[in-house]
Amino acid sequence: MEKRKICVVTGTRAEYGLLRNLMRKIQKEDLFELQIVATGTHLSPEFGLTYHQIEEDGFYIDEKVEMLLSSDTPIAVVKSMGLATIGFATAFERLLPDLLIILGDRYEMLAVAQTALIMQIPIAHVHGGENTFGAYDDAIRHSITKMATWHFTSTESHQKRVIQLGENPNRVFNVGAMGIEQIYKMEYLTKKEVYDNLGLDENNSMFLITYHPETNGETNGIHELLNALKTFNANMVFTKANADNGGRYINQSIQEFVAQHTNAKLFDSLGQLRYLSSLKYADVVIGNSSSGLIEAPYLETPTVNIGSRQKGRECPNSVINTKIDSTDIENAIKKALKYSKSFEHIFGNGESSDLINDILKTKEHYKVQKEFYDL
Repeated sequence: MEKRKICVVTGTRAEYGLLRNLMRKIQKEDLFELQIVATGTHLSPEFGLTYHQIEEDGFYIDEKVEMLLSSDTPIAVVKSMGLATIGFATAFERLLPDLLIILGDRYEMLAVAQTALIMQIPIAHVHGGENTFGAYDDAIRHSITKMATWHFTSTESHQKRVIQLGENPNRVFNVGAMGIEQIYKMEYLTKKEVYDNLGLDENNSMFLITYHPETNGETNGIHELLNALKTFNANMVFTKANADNGGRYINQSIQEFVAQHTNAKLFDSLGQLRYLSSLKYADVVIGNSSSGLIEAPYLETPTVNIGSRQKGRECPNSVINTKIDSTDIENAIKKALKYSKSFEHIFGNGESSDLINDILKTKEHYKVQKEFYDL
C-alpha cells in the first residue's frame, strides 16, 4: 500500500513543542510518510533559528518557507502573509501532501490554510473552537476551522463550538490539549539544573514571564508589567514575545529592563525541556501566554494572566486574571505567590497524539469536500 503523505507545518518554537510527539507518532507509522515544513520565526536569527531544534530532534525538514519581514507593523505582517502564501504554494506543489496538519491560530497558519484550500489539500486542524477575544488570532482560528476538514479540539466545549460553526460531528474529536501530553512524559531538569543553566540566584524565587502583543487591543501593556515587576526581587526569566505586530517593541522594552536589573534575563527561546522545567519550578508564571492557562496548572504553578489576550479561553482556578495596570498586576502576583488551593486539570489526560494518530489511521481518505452541518 502506498504511504499517505502527512505534512506538518510549524512556524514557532511553542507550536513545534506541542506537535513534536504527534510528529514522532506519524514518523513511526508504516501507513504514513511524515513531511515537515518549517516557516515563520523558526527561520529567523532574531528568534533563535529554532528550526535547528527540529533537526536536533531527529526530524528532516522537507521545505523551509521564508516569509518573515524584519518589522512588526500590521503592513509588514500582511506582506509576510503574502510571501508565505507564495512559498507554501511552491512547497505543496512539490510535496503533494495527502493531508496537512496545522495547529492553532497564527497568521502563518492562515496563509497555509488558504493555500491548501485553493490547492484542494485536506487540512486537519488542532486546537480549534477556542476563544481569545484580545487578539485577531480569534478570527483566524475560526477561519481555519471553516477551511479544514478534520478537527481535533482540546475540550468538550471547544468541540461543541466547532460543530456550532457548521462542522459535521463525525469529523470533530475532543482529544485534549497537545501540551498536556509532554507534561506527563517529560523527564524534567532538577531545580538546581534549571537555576544553574539559566544563571539564576539560588536564594531567590523565580518568575517565568512571557508577554505577547494584544493585537485586538488598544494598549501595549509591557510597561505596566515592567513597572509592577520592579517591586519584586525575584529571578525574572523572560522569553521573547512572538512576531505579531508590536512584538519587537515589547522585546526591546524587556531588553532595556534587563540591562538595568541584574536579577532579570531575556531568552530568545528556552526550548521545550528548559521551558517546561522552568514552568515546573517557577513560583509564578506571568504574562498572557496560553501556557499559563493550559500547561501551568498541570505543573501546579499559579498564573497571573494580564489583559484580554486570552479572554474567552477556558480558565482553571489557579489563573488570576488582572487588568493592564501596574498596581493590579503587582497585587495579582502577591496573591499568586500565596496560592494554596488545588489545581484544576481541564485539558485532558495527555493522550492527544495517540488519539489523533489512531483516528487518522482509521480514515480511508482525507477528502476536501464537506457540507455545512446545521444544528
